Amino acid sequence: MTQIKMQAMFDAIGELFSDETSIAVSNTETYIYYRASKRIDLKIKEGDPVKEGTITHKALTGKQKISEFIDRDLFGVPYYGMAVPLIQEGRLEGCVSAIFPTLTTGKSVVTVKYQEGWVPVPFPKVMYLEASDRKTHVITEKLTGTHKYTLNEFDFLLPKDYFVRCHRSFIVNVNYIKEIYPDTHSTLVLIMKNETKITVSQSYASYFRKLLGF
Repeated sequence: MTQIKMQAMFDAIGELFSDETSIAVSNTETYIYYRASKRIDLKIKEGDPVKEGTITHKALTGKQKISEFIDRDLFGVPYYGMAVPLIQEGRLEGCVSAIFPTLTTGKSVVTVKYQEGWVPVPFPKVMYLEASDRKTHVITEKLTGTHKYTLNEFDFLLPKDYFVRCHRSFIVNVNYIKEIYPDTHSTLVLIMKNETKITVSQSYASYFRKLLGF
């Protein structure tokens, strides 16, 4: 099978999954294909070695399907994955892995640094999150605090039924969107209930529209 045909096949496999799922394909040692989703991106590149402890490595070494939660130590973000080894004529050839976003495991609040202390904020009270000045700012109607997690980690942890990534620097709670307007170059502008304007970048616009159904 030629490389072009392999690429077309992998892209077709990726299309079978939702926009929430990243796809990784490896041989027995390195990744040969990676398709990132908007929801979770492990930043895998073609040619990267398969790290010990990853869902792909576990499926390759065990030569069986694996479904497991993997913590943040390996790729910087935690993820839930499923991996199936590719075995041909009894010989291990590689692995196909699906990386899924999941909801939080038992947590329902985000505890933010505020002034000299910390304030637990229930998820529904969070209006939006912004990455700026090397910090993650958590904005609510009553206060703005900071948190040590990155936006990528929050993208994984926050309930996906009402939190949506709209920009590399923003995650918004759709319940706090007041209005949506078109902007230049296929982008959108959100007017939040506190009158803050947030841009939906071009790379997230179609994903955002699909999730909100317009």
